[in-house]
Amino acid sequence: MNYSTTEIWGIILLLGAGTFLIRFSFLGLIGNRQLPPVVLRLLRFTPVAVLPGMVAPLVLWPVATGGDPDPVRLTAAAVTVIVAFWTRNALWGMGAGAAALYTGLGVTALF
Repeated sequence: MNYSTTEIWGIILLLGAGTFLIRFSFLGLIGNRQLPPVVLRLLRFTPVAVLPGMVAPLVLWPVATGGDPDPVRLTAAAVTVIVAFWTRNALWGMGAGAAALYTGLGVTALF
């Protein structure tokens, strides 16, 4: 689709206003009040829910392979999950996953 400059700016302004209103509804209207304990408990899971949503498409349909699943990336993701679960430390998991990814890509580049 070809959008005109006016349409593109209209979309940008609408998305910006929508983003502002969503954030203001939480931070501006509720920001100075004490939240119920159940809400605070549920908010702790937000990063755990968002991060896999951002990473999963990059693992399952990587741009580097034209959208085809890649055994190296799937293995690196599995190593990340296993090490993070085993050590109970996300940073160790990410480090192990990065090492597995670069090792796997280096090995496949040799062949």
